[in-house]
Amino acid sequence: MRRQPRCAALRRAAWESVEHVHRITELEAAAGLGAGSEAGNSDTFIVDRATWAKANAASFRRLLTPALEEAVAAKPEMLRPGSTSQVLGSGVAGSELGAVLGFLSANVLGQFDPFAPDGGRLMLVAPNVVMIRQELHLEPEDFRLWVCLHEQTHRVQFAAAPWLPEHLLGLIGTLSSSTLGAADSMGERLAEALRHLKEELQRGRAAAGTQDDGAGHDGAGADGDSDDEGPGPQRNRLIELIGSEEAREAYSQITAVMSLLEGHANHVMDAVDSSIVPSVKTIRRRFQERGKHRSVLERWVRRLLQLDVKARQYTDGQRFVGHVVEAVGMARFNQIWTSAEHLPTEEELHDPDRWITRMGFDADSEG
Repeated sequence: MRRQPRCAALRRAAWESVEHVHRITELEAAAGLGAGSEAGNSDTFIVDRATWAKANAASFRRLLTPALEEAVAAKPEMLRPGSTSQVLGSGVAGSELGAVLGFLSANVLGQFDPFAPDGGRLMLVAPNVVMIRQELHLEPEDFRLWVCLHEQTHRVQFAAAPWLPEHLLGLIGTLSSSTLGAADSMGERLAEALRHLKEELQRGRAAAGTQDDGAGHDGAGADGDSDDEGPGPQRNRLIELIGSEEAREAYSQITAVMSLLEGHANHVMDAVDSSIVPSVKTIRRRFQERGKHRSVLERWVRRLLQLDVKARQYTDGQRFVGHVVEAVGMARFNQIWTSAEHLPTEEELHDPDRWITRMGFDADSEG
C-alpha cells in the first residue's frame, strides 16, 4: 500500500524536473516536454529491478539483431549446432548478459533509453531510489528531484537531437558487425581478452590490499567508481582485443558521444543549487562518500564490467562541456546538438579548444 505514493512522488519529480533542465540547458526542445502529463507520462516508467533488466535485454536484442542477421548472411555456418560462434552467441553470451544486467539492476537509479519504441522512454528504478535514499539518510523529495534532473537531461538531449539515436545505431551496428564478422577467431580472441582481464583483476586485488581506490563520482544514471588513469582517451580493453580497426574507430566515436551525454548531464547537475534542491550539498557529499566504501568483490565486478570507463565518461565529458560553455557560451555550445558533424571526436573531447576551432567559434567572446 505504500508503493503507490512513492511511485506517484517519483513520477511527479520527473515531471517537475523538466522546467529546471530547460532553464539550465537553454534547449528549446525541453520547453513543454511532458506538459500536461504530470499524473502519468506515457514515456516515463516507474519500474522494479527485474523490469529494468528485461527492458534492457530487449534493447540489446534490438541493437544487435541487424549485425547478427548480417553475420549469418555472410557465414551461414554460424547457425550450425555446436559451432563456436553459436555457443558464444547463445548460452555463454546470454548468461554473461544476464549477470551484467543483474548486477547493474541493483545499482542503477534511472535511465533514458533512446532506442525504445515510440521515441524512447524514461525508466526510474523505484526500489533503488528508495534503498539508496534510506541508506544515505537523504530528504526524500530532494533526492527524487536530484535523480530525475539527471535522467531528464538525457531525455532532453535526444529531444534536441532527434537524429542522434539513428546515428548511434549506425555506430553500434558497425561495431557489432565488425566484431561478429571475426566469428571464426572469436573464441581465441575472447580467451585472450579474458586473460588480460584476469591480470587486471589480480592487480586490482593487490592494490585493494594497500589503498582505498573506490572513490569516484556517482551519477544518477549509473553508480560508478573512478579508477582514473589520467587525462586522455581511455579504451575498453575487450574492444581493443576483439574488435577490428573499424570496430575500434566506431567505439571511439561512441565513447565520445556517451562522454558528451554524461558530461552534459553532470554539468546540469552542478548548476543545481539549494533553490532547486535544498539539500543538494548533502546529497553530493554523501554520494561521494558512498563510493569510497565498496567491498573488494564489488570493485572487482565493476572493473570486469568496465564501469571504471563509465565513471571516466562523466569526468571527461563534464570537463569538455564546462570548458566550452565557459569559453563560448551555452548558445554556441548547443550547436553540438544540431548534427552529427558537430559532435566532438574522442581527441576533441580531451582538447576542447580543437572543437571550438573546428566549429569556427571565437573563444574570447560568447555568441
